[in-house]
Amino acid sequence: QFVLEPEQDIDEANETYFLTAAAIGTLFKRNASISGAEVGCQGEVGSASSMAAAGLTALLGGTPAQVEQAAEIAIEHNLGLTCDPVAGLVQVPCIERNGFGASKAISAARLAMHEDGDHRVSLDQAIETVRRTGLDMSSKYKETSLGGLAVSYVEC
Repeated sequence: QFVLEPEQDIDEANETYFLTAAAIGTLFKRNASISGAEVGCQGEVGSASSMAAAGLTALLGGTPAQVEQAAEIAIEHNLGLTCDPVAGLVQVPCIERNGFGASKAISAARLAMHEDGDHRVSLDQAIETVRRTGLDMSSKYKETSLGGLAVSYVEC
C-alpha cells in the first residue's frame, strides 16, 4: 500500500512525510554529515534514503519506533558508500545510486512496517557509524574524482 486512501488529506500527508523526513535529515546533519565531500555518498544517498524510508513509514501509519527502524534499515545498507563521480560530474553513478536509494527506502519501510520497532542497531548508532566511517574514508572517495569508479572509467 503506497497510495493515499481517498479519505486522506493530501496536505496532511505531505506535512507528515516532509516533517518526518526533515527530522531524520536533521539528525544526520547534526551528528554526521549529508555531504559527499565529508563522508562519501553514504552521507548523501544514504541519508536521503533514510529520510524517505522514515517519511513513507509515517505515511503508512507506522509507530515512531517503526519510523526510526525504517530510517536505520535504509542507512545500514548504504554504509561505506563512496562518492566517486565519473569525470567529476554528478551523473554516473549518482543518478542510479539515488534510484537504488529510493528502492531501498521503500524496502526499508515495508520491512519496518512488519516489525514492532525492536531491533539491534539504533538509528543513532547507525548515524554515528556514518560519521566514523566518513572520518576513516580516504579523501579519494569523497567527491574528488581521484578514486573508485571515477578512475576506473575508460573513455573509448
